[in-house]
Amino acid sequence: MASRLRDDILTGRLTEGDVLPSQEALFAQFGVSPPAVREAMHILESDGLISVRRGNVGGAVVHLPSAERTAQMIGMVLQTRAATPADVSEALLHLEPICAGMCAAREDRMTEVVPYLQAAVDLQVEQFDTSSHYVPNARRFHEAIVRRCGNEPMILVIGALEVIWSAHESAVWSDECSPADPMRPPTMRAALRDHNRLLEAIAEGDSPRAVRLAGQHLAAARRDTLAAASSRTIEARLISNGQDWT
Repeated sequence: MASRLRDDILTGRLTEGDVLPSQEALFAQFGVSPPAVREAMHILESDGLISVRRGNVGGAVVHLPSAERTAQMIGMVLQTRAATPADVSEALLHLEPICAGMCAAREDRMTEVVPYLQAAVDLQVEQFDTSSHYVPNARRFHEAIVRRCGNEPMILVIGALEVIWSAHESAVWSDECSPADPMRPPTMRAALRDHNRLLEAIAEGDSPRAVRLAGQHLAAARRDTLAAASSRTIEARLISNGQDWT
């Protein structure tokens, strides 16, 4: 029963937000006992494919697999291995520039990549003077590069690492620094300048330049964040509190 329902979710016959039939209906549909239905629900809930609501508006709500849920599992594994944010950022230092190059290489980049990156940059500019918004807005730009690279396995795997790093970076600049000035304006201006240059390279279809600029920018951003909090380890609890990455 769990296998058949899982297949319905993964093949799109059931979609995000759908509510599974009542337990009584599932009894009849699958010809199984109430304990078997409950066990199947436990299995799917453990897989992260449903959440069970209880009470008058109860029912099992369908959830599609996502980078956020993948990130939570990866984050828990990394925490048990005492991995650090430096490990995650080093991985991204190698992987995200590849995504930037792929974005620049897309023939449809002017409709499927550039508008999304431009929107992220525009939001940074619009809210530049609100320092508490800076890190989340900057992270949106990086996440968009991965999300628009055009390769689904990379979007999922590298996207999960982006979620983990974003959660750590947001925690660093909200906890370690003054809430009124979480990041220095010169650093913010330099990052915005880097984003504009990278956007320009992608729009021009210059993959080598996009890869080079992304690597240089990530190296600088990594130094700033790790300098503010170099002794931390991955904390999976931060990931579950993060923004949705869809």
